[in-house]
Amino acid sequence: MQNTTALTPISVVIITYNEQQNIARCLDSVLAVADDIVVVDSFSTDQTAQICQNYPQVRFVQHAFDGHIEQKNYAITQAKYPHILSLDADECLSEQLTQSILQIKQNFNKTGYYINRLNNYCGTWIRHSDWYPDRKLRLWDSRHGQWGGTNPHDKFELQANSSTAQLKGNLLHYSFHSIEQHIEQINKFSSIAAQQLYLKGKRANTYHLLIKPCFKFFKSYVLRLGFLDGYYGYVACRNSAHGIFLRYAKLKKLNLDNK
Repeated sequence: MQNTTALTPISVVIITYNEQQNIARCLDSVLAVADDIVVVDSFSTDQTAQICQNYPQVRFVQHAFDGHIEQKNYAITQAKYPHILSLDADECLSEQLTQSILQIKQNFNKTGYYINRLNNYCGTWIRHSDWYPDRKLRLWDSRHGQWGGTNPHDKFELQANSSTAQLKGNLLHYSFHSIEQHIEQINKFSSIAAQQLYLKGKRANTYHLLIKPCFKFFKSYVLRLGFLDGYYGYVACRNSAHGIFLRYAKLKKLNLDNK
């Protein structure tokens, strides 16, 4: 008698808002591995919905955005299968990563799988600094964890004693198309992060405002060889450090304003 093994079905879950520039690339990349694709959209005003509707494999769900963590936890509830591959719309699978996931479907024997994320910054792949390997837990059995962290920096948190492994291949992240786009996101995300820290009763001091941003740049650009990525490697490291400064500067202002 021939011995056959059932493949583990995977639900691909993506959250979107005004992602017409990215969503088709993301969807095209997961067709080979997905048994279910759900896009949870927070009422986009561009062509995101129309693009998704061109894919018969995609279920398009609209849900009000209450935060990155909250939206991603809601998205899991919309998946058909417990084994989840979670992507952002500006990400896609490399060919090697696709093959790795297809192999895992034959023997899904860990609770979760980590993936290295390779970031594209203004058309340049950033292969050093704190930007690579940007290791993310993105494939997991959703019955053994949930999204946590602090908005806007969410992360999937597995239960204690969960087993994990590393997949070969990269998750390709088309992060920022311009320096202006990066600065705009830094300003937005630093405001959200400062508010979250304030609600937790945190305070900003000289370490947070001066030492932490400087060390962030030194570690990323010098110790982790960010200078090898050329001009955009410098800009990426410099802006990331400035983002830390803005987070705590805004926290300081919240504390002063609400004495």
